[in-house]
Amino acid sequence: MAELKQITFSFEPAPTDTAAQSPVVKAPDVTAEEDAIPAPGKKRGRKPKPAPLVPRQPAKRGRMSLKEPDSAGDLMEVPDNEILYQKQYYSIGQVAEMFHVNHSLIRMWSNEFDAFIQTRKNKKGDRYFRPDDIKTLQLIHHLLRHRKFTMEGARDYLKKHKNADERFAMIESLQKIKSFLLEIKASL
Repeated sequence: MAELKQITFSFEPAPTDTAAQSPVVKAPDVTAEEDAIPAPGKKRGRKPKPAPLVPRQPAKRGRMSLKEPDSAGDLMEVPDNEILYQKQYYSIGQVAEMFHVNHSLIRMWSNEFDAFIQTRKNKKGDRYFRPDDIKTLQLIHHLLRHRKFTMEGARDYLKKHKNADERFAMIESLQKIKSFLLEIKASL
């Protein structure tokens, strides 16, 4: 049978060359009283987090600032009418992809503007949007994100202006013509 040996460790610094070794940092002396009662505001056993190398930007919550350019509206990819009206219904996921927003935002808009958007639900409870509902969502997106209306203000605007969707379609077509003419001007 092999003989067992006891190993002991010494925590005293070993004598070495001072020229070859880097400086040693010693821990501060801690008395028994300081160890037993932590200082107020300090948590025992936790080290402070190091400062990040890159400063974090504050999280953006709530309504967007009027000073910020809203590039989110430019990302909206609603297909043209010929392609949009090929299908009768679109799922909430497809609509969220078109507008580049979360499903929850589309769900909230459909709940808030239920007088203007008639979604269909299957037995499972999934929402399906008609192409006309998508056009109305596009108008709501424009009112909330570009014109900076509140939810209540956008609802009142849609109630007062019954032909708001026609006006919005005309403005949208004029913007397409303007961008086309600017492209021609840039190519000259």
